[in-house]
Amino acid sequence: MMKSALLQLSALRLALVQKPVKKRTFLSAKRYLQDRQAFLAAGGSIALDRPMLQDLSDQAGSASGHYFHQDLLVATKINQAHPQKHVDVGSRIDGFVAHVAAFREIEVFDIRPLNPTAHPRIKFIQGDLMSDNGAPSDYCDSLSCLHALEHFGLGRYGDPIDPDGHRKGFRNLTRMLKDGGILYISFPIGSSGTHFNAHRVFDPTEILEWGKEDFQLIDYHYVDDQGSLQKCVTPSATPQLHYGCGIYTLRKTKRDA
Repeated sequence: MMKSALLQLSALRLALVQKPVKKRTFLSAKRYLQDRQAFLAAGGSIALDRPMLQDLSDQAGSASGHYFHQDLLVATKINQAHPQKHVDVGSRIDGFVAHVAAFREIEVFDIRPLNPTAHPRIKFIQGDLMSDNGAPSDYCDSLSCLHALEHFGLGRYGDPIDPDGHRKGFRNLTRMLKDGGILYISFPIGSSGTHFNAHRVFDPTEILEWGKEDFQLIDYHYVDDQGSLQKCVTPSATPQLHYGCGIYTLRKTKRDA
């Protein structure tokens, strides 16, 4: 065995004896040493020791939180709706966009560039959805913007500083959508305010005021502070949250003036 590996194992054993550690960490480290000895005794060869002590007690994966619930929920809705043209603005490429691209074409707008993906169902356009000419009119019948609007105008992603950036972005989303089209949108909900420059947090009912002349609320779900999905409620019935996620399905009912 290499000297560095011997030193690493010796340090691990010493830490288990000398330092107070959580019981779970102690048991995982003990199991690691036992498994290592059994692997060598069975004829295995170890090139490098890299103890991974957290996975033993973890669950199979994460099935909670904002992104897990919103990405799967909205992708399922789009799959069932079969829109003619679905466009996304700013959602996570390796999450929601990848979900949708598994079964249909999706066109993505983002202020940041994107390297070629090698996946032909993902079409990318770089643009600023806060600018007056950043959004084409009557462009699609299905539109998503998941966990993105709260960042508009804060500069975090290279976008221009604009305290009203989220409202301008929402107006452009409205412009992009055809009459009768569906908007899937999500953002942090809780006590309304700007957490510069990370994001904004909105009251769950704010969006109903923004879109009262243009949209009808189809359904609303939210992810609570524990990361669990609460389905089919009304925004006004949302309990006080520290940092939840509101997920809205809206139908456009009126053409822009």
